[in-house]
Amino acid sequence: MQRRSFIVSAAALAAFPRISFAQQKEFNPAQGEKWRSFEIVTRVEVAKPAGVSRVWIPVPAVDESWQRDGTPSSFYARHKAAAERALDAVEAASPELRVVRLRPGLIFQREAGPEIRRLFGGPLVPAALLRPALVPLLPLPERLVLQCVHAQDVGEAYRLAALEPHARGAYNIAADPVLDHETLGRFFGARVVRTPAKALRAVADLTWRAHLQPTPPGWLDMGLAVPVMDTSRAREQLGWTPRHSATEALAELLEGMRGPAGIDTPPLEPRAGGPARVRELLSGVGSRLRA
Repeated sequence: MQRRSFIVSAAALAAFPRISFAQQKEFNPAQGEKWRSFEIVTRVEVAKPAGVSRVWIPVPAVDESWQRDGTPSSFYARHKAAAERALDAVEAASPELRVVRLRPGLIFQREAGPEIRRLFGGPLVPAALLRPALVPLLPLPERLVLQCVHAQDVGEAYRLAALEPHARGAYNIAADPVLDHETLGRFFGARVVRTPAKALRAVADLTWRAHLQPTPPGWLDMGLAVPVMDTSRAREQLGWTPRHSATEALAELLEGMRGPAGIDTPPLEPRAGGPARVRELLSGVGSRLRA
């Protein structure tokens, strides 16, 4: 690999997305743009209806050509879409350069547990209770389907993409199984309660505005809008195979939250919130994410 090609590839890989999470202020780099939205409707006709009929329709996985506009109400999705447009500009201006981008699902590992708890749960979440055996009910909206991947497997995907001279474009990165209602219910040993998305969004918005938790409702909007990613391209072209399953990565994350785990870096410091999480409370729960 030529030195110039390697440096540009590494810069593009580092630009999008980052393995480590960090709090961000609300920012819209695409104000004034028109956002496209897509809705897929499937019609099912039962030839001989008798009583109550239930039909399970598998949602097809999408490849890297899926639209990349992001969710308008999610600052995180808008930032990622802006990063994609920046890489598009690099490719258009210098077609001789090899530009590679990875699109991973939720990235989990034990050491990230305390930080993810701070970012998405806040100081009022009792970490000791974050264990599957203590979750009897899971209120989930109908459309919520998640994909995740272990941080070590994401790191391996970055290594393969950087060193494979023919790698170009985007690669979806996620482990199996897909975290749908059935899988999450089995993982937690809990009963899934299908809850209207509007009700969950209202609760998320109310608790965020009341500084009870730091996650704005745009995260829920994004979770309901993302498709299931097909990772065939990464597996076939990069030779990428995750060593951890999605449920193993999720279990490790919850273990790290309870620990707490972490490492000696500012974002992953296990006790960055101070004694009794007092610094988290004094900083204003969720205030950094306000416009």
